[in-house]
Amino acid sequence: MKARILATLGPSSLSEEIVKQCASAGVTLFRINLSHTLIEDVAPTIQKIQQWTDTPICLDSEGAQMRNHRMVAEDVQFRQGEHVKIHFEPVVGDSLNISFSPNGIARQFRPLDQVSVDFDHVLMQVVDVKSDHCVAEVLHGGQVGSNKAADLSKDLTFDALTPKDREAIKIGRNMGISNFALSFANRESDVAEMRAECGGDANIICKIESRQAIGNLEPITRSADQILIDRGDLSRRISIEKIPFLQRRIIATARWLDTPVFVATNLLESMITKKSPTRAEVNDVVSTLLMGANGLVLAAETAIGNHPVGAVQMIQKIIREADKWTPNSTLSEIIRS
Repeated sequence: MKARILATLGPSSLSEEIVKQCASAGVTLFRINLSHTLIEDVAPTIQKIQQWTDTPICLDSEGAQMRNHRMVAEDVQFRQGEHVKIHFEPVVGDSLNISFSPNGIARQFRPLDQVSVDFDHVLMQVVDVKSDHCVAEVLHGGQVGSNKAADLSKDLTFDALTPKDREAIKIGRNMGISNFALSFANRESDVAEMRAECGGDANIICKIESRQAIGNLEPITRSADQILIDRGDLSRRISIEKIPFLQRRIIATARWLDTPVFVATNLLESMITKKSPTRAEVNDVVSTLLMGANGLVLAAETAIGNHPVGAVQMIQKIIREADKWTPNSTLSEIIRS
């Protein structure tokens, strides 16, 4: 079966012309990322896409993850050695104040816990806990904007779905959406909760992006309609040099259980700014397909990149070449146009 292409829509691609071109280039599922979509924009966004194309839409939940709230600017500088207040309730952040969603999640923080923001752009360590905030020392400084992914050096207790997720799912179902992705599926019960919310006829894609998901891989994979390996978020909790081997094992498990598997993150990262991918990126995509991936996910490449249609066209070219190749392919067959 030919690999499917899931493309994330965002500022670079959410127009009639681009959506139609991406659909013509081979996109089989358009993704709306709820982590970057206001709830009041969900229905209008779905309506626009449905007017422009018949290609199905997938609502991707916020799920069990931590993000910082709005910052006073998109380049707030945190300096090494400074003490920062981590507020339990939402505040507009600055260089000395920050807060995280889900609201109140920081109440689980304890002294010596380390908090990384935006893939280690900033690293802080909790030094004290007060009644309405924690105090943390900045270990590694850097810039942070609004709504960036954050992580703690220990497991936190989350609900599988946020209130916003539940509201968005209801909107989606009322508008005919049947594809839903569960971010940070940590256990089989999370999948059951998602399915109950979306309906028994929904197609549920469970995203594997945490240590807990790896520990519960088989039951999650059995319960899901598809799984998706998010290599980016997975690498926040597991050393990056281990990710290629995890990817191979997860794909093998999914194939064994006859569950289709998507792979996401950095497939054509250079095409966010450039018209062509690197040779390493092309090699990574081909290797992923030859491992047995059933689908590929474009995220930043199509959501905020300069060449969203070009990225889809390039993925489609790579898929066609992978479909033609066999271990017995001759050199002349490989280079023949």
